[in-house]
Amino acid sequence: MTDVFSRLAPYIQDYIYANRWTELRDIQTAACQVIFETDDNLLLSSGTASGKTEAAFLPVLTELYRKPSRSVGVLYISPLKALINDQFKRLDQLLLESGLPVCKWHGDASAAEKERLLKHPDGILQITPESLESLLIRKKGSCYELFRDLRYIIIDEVHYFMRDVRGIQVLCLLERLQRLTGTIPRRIGLSATLGDLEAAKTWLNCGTIRTCSAPSGEAGRQKIRLLVQRFERKGTADNGALDPGDQEHFEYLYRMTLDKKTILFTNSREETEFVLANLRQIALKRRTPDIYRVHHGNISAVLREQTEDEMKTGEEKIVTGATVTLELGIDIGSLDQVVQVGTPATVSSFAQRLGRCGRRGQVPQILFTLMDDVHAAATDTLGPINWAFLRIIAIIELYTKQRWVEPLVPSKYPYSLLYHQTMSTLLSSGELPAKRLAESVLNLQCFRWISQEDYLLLLRHLLEIGHLQRMEDGGLIIGREGEKVVNDYRFLSVFLVPEYYLVKDENRAIGTVDKIYPPETRFSLAGRTWETVEVNEKSKVIFVKPVSGISTVDWNVNFTADLHTVLVQKLRSILLSDDSYPYLSDSCRERLTEIRNLARNSGILTKLVTQLSENKYAVFPWIGTRELFTLHFLLLQRGIKSKILWRTCVYLEVTFSGHVRDAAELIQEAIQDVLAATESLSELPLPDKVQIEHKYNEFIPPVLLRKEFVEDFLDLDGLKKGLILEN
Repeated sequence: MTDVFSRLAPYIQDYIYANRWTELRDIQTAACQVIFETDDNLLLSSGTASGKTEAAFLPVLTELYRKPSRSVGVLYISPLKALINDQFKRLDQLLLESGLPVCKWHGDASAAEKERLLKHPDGILQITPESLESLLIRKKGSCYELFRDLRYIIIDEVHYFMRDVRGIQVLCLLERLQRLTGTIPRRIGLSATLGDLEAAKTWLNCGTIRTCSAPSGEAGRQKIRLLVQRFERKGTADNGALDPGDQEHFEYLYRMTLDKKTILFTNSREETEFVLANLRQIALKRRTPDIYRVHHGNISAVLREQTEDEMKTGEEKIVTGATVTLELGIDIGSLDQVVQVGTPATVSSFAQRLGRCGRRGQVPQILFTLMDDVHAAATDTLGPINWAFLRIIAIIELYTKQRWVEPLVPSKYPYSLLYHQTMSTLLSSGELPAKRLAESVLNLQCFRWISQEDYLLLLRHLLEIGHLQRMEDGGLIIGREGEKVVNDYRFLSVFLVPEYYLVKDENRAIGTVDKIYPPETRFSLAGRTWETVEVNEKSKVIFVKPVSGISTVDWNVNFTADLHTVLVQKLRSILLSDDSYPYLSDSCRERLTEIRNLARNSGILTKLVTQLSENKYAVFPWIGTRELFTLHFLLLQRGIKSKILWRTCVYLEVTFSGHVRDAAELIQEAIQDVLAATESLSELPLPDKVQIEHKYNEFIPPVLLRKEFVEDFLDLDGLKKGLILEN
């Protein structure tokens, strides 16, 4: 520590002494060396609460101490307003000693604080991508003064940005900012879960001329306490009562969370609401305190922040049901445990959720519970296999034994974002000649794969539908239809946001729902049951009153994820092996033995094609979701129709209209032909409206949406590399 410590600014050394740090962590030392001794960008990937934020700021603040910036010196980009509001609390003293002001810039931040920064650009600016977009559109003139001597850009939760189009928006904004100021600040990326460091380094470097250093933040393998508990749905409930298996499940969750500070994760907002409502009902009957809270994106900010404060500082052991909103690093203090109801969507999600516990020297403790529901929609032969149960084991094994996490690969053809950045560029610049507009947008590194021909096709289409208008001198401006889009406050975000209705109990905001619940209708929100009193459709407000009992709520959109080939093949290895897993309950071990026997006897582990009935066959290539869809369409091209029965299904089902002689051989020959073929996927027989769902797809020519689907979703190379023919 001595060499690095002596190079830190004096006030930082005093801060370290005052807080009785005995040493700098390895990742903090490594980060200081990169910042002090190179001009590289920096990627810091290590577990939650491992000191990444301090690792970034100790050397950055030192550099600004040595050579103060003549503008904002550090731009800190976060995916959530809540994370911005929370992030620097533990660094308050250090930042106070630095003498650098910290300004939050988002929709809920102080207007006076923003005005002060515009007049006296200095210090650290915390911002969301949407607010940075707004700055570049509406205050382009001020942006030069704000950022003309910007030294560092810190991007928090890099993995969160990399997984979708919002991350591409961030990179476009940073490159536009570089053009405006003529400077290329160093970038520092922070993340707890990255499956492919090289891909993340490439992402972070995009649009810069720098290389990227990524020092390791691993501190050795940590002990983890794990338990997977199973409950079986009996199917005997009547009169609207809970199934006995569900009741047993909720009673178990009640006992296991009692007097334990817990985040209880589920995979949907509906399930979170339902589970917490049932726990609260049990507590009411047992006359124990109401310690149950709900935290997801449709809960009002006030109630979410209240829950976060209670979790962090309250004396009671709060149990909070959550979705992805508490995966990120909002500080809620130490937890006793994390509970996961059902199967996490991905290994990455499991790693994030596991990282929420085990802080400050504690051993992480995570409890899995699952209802043994089986996808009976497939066939009687395979119906008893609970694939979600197997995925829990695969996810635990891949992360705890191999530290494997899904690699994230940004899109090459993000046409929806191309539309958005085109409109944003025109909105900030006014009229532009078509050639200059094309140069401004297509020269952004994120669009390097998109041809001038594709962009010209998009511009012509936007002129036809009135989103662009050509002036007499040939220049382009935003057209009348385009103005309707860009003048809506939701234009700043590039992710899909449904129409929401605000739910209010008198004047108190509870949260939002995406459909109208008419008067006298009951529904659940924030873990409580409400009855609609009045609906104001014009203002999109539903007025409610609290009522007793348990109800349900549903949203039209929920987070889904695709399975990676590595995960799918791990499922197969679990079925082939006789390994026992100490974290499985007795019931889970018995169920695993049953599933293994069924899978082995069915032949799906050794044969590519397995006959299920007289005219029905299952194809088990053991490949990921994208590769499986690719095979589905390639077989269709060869006259074989197949089904993928649900999104995370790991096999294709082929049904012939009548008895076909040598059907299994016919399917295998078609697959062999697929593997040997060299043709492009562009001629595949795809559905007319096939697309990767994005916010602005309705304004994109169908031919481009099809191209994006083929290039960014289908994966022929992955299919050929991963497909298992026989064993």
